[in-house]
Amino acid sequence: MKFEYSDYNVIVTGGTRGIGKAVTEAFLEAGASVTAVYAANDAAAADLREALAGRPLTTVKLDISNYADVESFFEDFDKKHESLEVLVNNAGIRRDGVVGMMPEADWSAVIDTNLSGTFNMSKFALMKMLQHKYGRIITITSPSGRMGFAGQANYAASKAGQVALMKSLSKEAARRSITANCVSPGFIDTELIADLPPEMRKEYSNQVPLKRFGTTVEVASSVLFLAARESSYITGSVLEVTGGI
Repeated sequence: MKFEYSDYNVIVTGGTRGIGKAVTEAFLEAGASVTAVYAANDAAAADLREALAGRPLTTVKLDISNYADVESFFEDFDKKHESLEVLVNNAGIRRDGVVGMMPEADWSAVIDTNLSGTFNMSKFALMKMLQHKYGRIITITSPSGRMGFAGQANYAASKAGQVALMKSLSKEAARRSITANCVSPGFIDTELIADLPPEMRKEYSNQVPLKRFGTTVEVASSVLFLAARESSYITGSVLEVTGGI
């Protein structure tokens, strides 16, 4: 399958670092116009704009957990773009801790960003996609939502919730040729797991049948596959990119 997205407008949350950056770069390489949303790191956004100068890339600072801010973002997006073909819900945070010792603030921060943020972005993206009766909503989830890792109850709950949200949305939007799917990366070598202790990194790597962490490019390729027009009969699904976990 050759990825060709020259007529696509794409939004990628968390789109300036890690997996999101790879997704942004992949869509741009395939001809799409990309709006990369980020939460706080202005330097990373500036570096990406500089590295991809001349490409149809826009970066926007946005708190996706804030419903009103997301609504304002889409009002502005609607003025500048006739259509929206793809939303990639990639933004996510971790605040690890065992349940008995987890501060309420850490629980809420993860749920608000990972799950409520996905709802906020998906709701307004869907409204835009309905104008043309076409779209692809792709959410980056995690095996943690299926397996439940110790010390990640908030993260696991948010990721399980994302899967359920996409499955429900897939049924609601199917008649309008809008699909909703998840990509579930395993251990991918990004900043999100950079703070893991060396012994834990080794333990997790040993759990992977392929005996290595994945790359952001491998995840991005899976996203582009689900975004393709040829993937029109895939919806409500979770594509595992885990090295066999």
